[in-house]
Amino acid sequence: MKPVTRIHSRTAVLADENIDTDRIIPARFLTTTTRDGLGKLCFHDWRYQADGSDNSAKENPDFPLNRPEAAGCAILVAGRNFGCGSSREHAPWALLDYGIQAVLCSEIADIFRNNALKNGLLAIVVSEAEHRWLLEHPGVELAIDVREQHISLPDGGRIRFQLEPFARHCLLEGVDQLGFLLQRAEAITRYELQHEEHAA
Repeated sequence: MKPVTRIHSRTAVLADENIDTDRIIPARFLTTTTRDGLGKLCFHDWRYQADGSDNSAKENPDFPLNRPEAAGCAILVAGRNFGCGSSREHAPWALLDYGIQAVLCSEIADIFRNNALKNGLLAIVVSEAEHRWLLEHPGVELAIDVREQHISLPDGGRIRFQLEPFARHCLLEGVDQLGFLLQRAEAITRYELQHEEHAA
């Protein structure tokens, strides 16, 4: 996992509400345990025109992220209640492999948000008013500072956000929960040895 300290990008907007994890990546693609290549499956049934197979190659021109102005955008502004539905780490994996580094919304499903932060995808909850402004201004240039926990706007204004301290630490250090524990392996071993001595 790479450190996530600052993200600078234009925004792409998916204004639909209640975009669930099955819409982010359909359940039939959950057979893999690797992250590689999941980007091409991200929003699969929305992104491609159905042709009766799982190998649809023709992009749906009505899908907002297929439009030219969304190309290269690393920040997704999503409609309310993004990531609802069943828990699946494949959802943040697919978004990251697609090129999305941050999701901004007024309401993000808790399980999705936890999975996202654990896997290096920045999931930020903003106020209703801030969310409405972001939805109304697709393509706006934003700079997200994870350390300082604010989003810089083009006019010099800022949107402040909160991250759980442990999640913020892991993002800044580029480690997941296992990596965090492995960094402290020596201290854990010392602790165990000391307690073994006391118990003897």
